[in-house]
Amino acid sequence: MILQTNPFVTSEELNSKVDSAKVAASNFAEALATDPAAALHQLGVDAIHFGLKVLLAFIIYFVGAWVIKLVKKALKRMFDRRGTDKTVASFVSSFTSVTLTILLIVLTISTLGVNTTSLAALLAGGGVAIGMAMSGTLQNFSGGLLILAFKPFKVGDFIEAQGYAGTVTEMSIVSTRLTLPDNRSVTIPHGTLANGNINNYSKNPLRRLEWKIGLEYGVDAEACKAKLVEIARSNSKILDSATAGAEDPFAAVSSLSASSVEFILRGWVRNADYWNVYFAINDAIYKELPESGFGFPFPQMDIHIKS
Repeated sequence: MILQTNPFVTSEELNSKVDSAKVAASNFAEALATDPAAALHQLGVDAIHFGLKVLLAFIIYFVGAWVIKLVKKALKRMFDRRGTDKTVASFVSSFTSVTLTILLIVLTISTLGVNTTSLAALLAGGGVAIGMAMSGTLQNFSGGLLILAFKPFKVGDFIEAQGYAGTVTEMSIVSTRLTLPDNRSVTIPHGTLANGNINNYSKNPLRRLEWKIGLEYGVDAEACKAKLVEIARSNSKILDSATAGAEDPFAAVSSLSASSVEFILRGWVRNADYWNVYFAINDAIYKELPESGFGFPFPQMDIHIKS
């Protein structure tokens, strides 16, 4: 039933091939009965011819695989020499490798005597079904093209997407690979990546740091703000308004909570210094504020008793 609905193999062609196979088998049986030596000799010749085809197909495949490796290495050298963006280089290399591998497989099959025209027609006829079955893969491919076109990130950037935050280490035609801070490797499909939010921490050269410090009620607010700014300025990696895009360190009272007065401290740093400065200022705040008479509060509750 399936064969009858195939537009590329009609029932007449199928019957003709079956009849040809029957005639060939009948002729061989007749030749074997009348002249066994000649029949076996012809069988050996045919086997040798088929074996040579198989050997040639193996040679073509392995040589082609070797050539594909050379092409990938040549592309890498060219991209490195021209300083091509790593995201573009990774995408083009992956796409080229997949395309050449498909062509190599078709060439290898044709060497065995398979009619590649019929194979191509069969693949074209099944394109719709394959497309429906691989809709997710096609979506990932189109998402990769969008990412390549709009460049929300590049290889080497630290991004946050789909619940993961890590460094982009590789971008193929259908997915992007992240290396997380704990050295885990996560692969995110381009379909979901292109349709979701992408937070790129490496896009801009400068970032603003922010600390929120809770202190006990009764502290001298002006003296505390001055001390916080002094702590910030003591770190040479915190920038000031002399640097383009940065501002001077800033401190203020941000809120009045139930048990503490909350101060905020802000400062600008270069992207690469973000975490080092953040932890260093945390240590300085914890050490220097109590030494200057600014105490950290504990949660407290005032109870009024009426007789």
